[in-house]
Amino acid sequence: MSAQTQSAPPPATPHLDAEALARLVPMAAAIDALEAVLAAGLDPEAESPRGVVDISGGQLLLMPSATASYAGVKVATVTPGNADRGLPRVQGLYILLDGVTHTPLALLDGIALTSLRTPAVSGVAIRHLAVPEAERLLVFGTGPQAWGHVEAVRAVRPGLRHVDVVARDAGRVAAFVARCRATGLTAAAAAPQDVAHADVVCCCTTAREPLFDSSLLPDHATVAAVGSHEPDAREVDAGLVGRATVVAESREVAARECGDLVLAAAEGPFAMDRLHTLDALVRGEVGPADGRPRLFKSAGMAWEDLAVAAAAYERWAAAG
Repeated sequence: MSAQTQSAPPPATPHLDAEALARLVPMAAAIDALEAVLAAGLDPEAESPRGVVDISGGQLLLMPSATASYAGVKVATVTPGNADRGLPRVQGLYILLDGVTHTPLALLDGIALTSLRTPAVSGVAIRHLAVPEAERLLVFGTGPQAWGHVEAVRAVRPGLRHVDVVARDAGRVAAFVARCRATGLTAAAAAPQDVAHADVVCCCTTAREPLFDSSLLPDHATVAAVGSHEPDAREVDAGLVGRATVVAESREVAARECGDLVLAAAEGPFAMDRLHTLDALVRGEVGPADGRPRLFKSAGMAWEDLAVAAAAYERWAAAG
């Protein structure tokens, strides 16, 4: 075949690693991308369920999603024993495809994508739930999700000035406090009862039992609970769920995966028909009630990965 008749090779599919993702889609941009797809009419209830396959030593998760423009799937593993191996508990990859031809467009670091989109979703909820004058954040946990939630709260509440940190490992708490202070925030090691002084509380743990006594929580406070997606695990108690304005990504997902809500409904103080959805919150169809705390319970959904992955790819493509 002559040089004149040879077709050009297809462009290489980019691999967007953690560094590239952080550069292309800062936290504020990820929050805006997620809010934009909800405001445009995306219906989380139409999403395919998360595929969960039990494998030796953990779980394999498959999370597909599609729009008219893009499709994609995250393949992730959850391996509790990795903590003792010095490896991440959650690992994975994300494949972004063209929505019409289904041609692969990009391969993304699945851990980095999850670490970004989860707090960004909380950021969307906190933007609409937290009091405008919020200044004090209390974070349960010291891992990537905990740090991402500091960034997300700061993105939507620029008046944030102080972070309290609660976790079991004193060394990790000290390092987290130092990291907060390095960004210009004040920060301190704290205890669960310090929720009494918080404007926003973010629960970013693997706990299966409530982390704090919700009777201590101020009426104006907002809580984001993101650590579990199992019906028998929870980070907040039934008292908070019964008392709060409650928002989740999807009614169907909440009933299937959100133990914080499922257990509260079984124990009596909460009925699922009181649940509001994040898309309704974004579109202004519902809002927080005066005199009640606000609770956002997130289980994580595939549309969130797709929205942030598409934003990253578009910014990569625009940069040439």
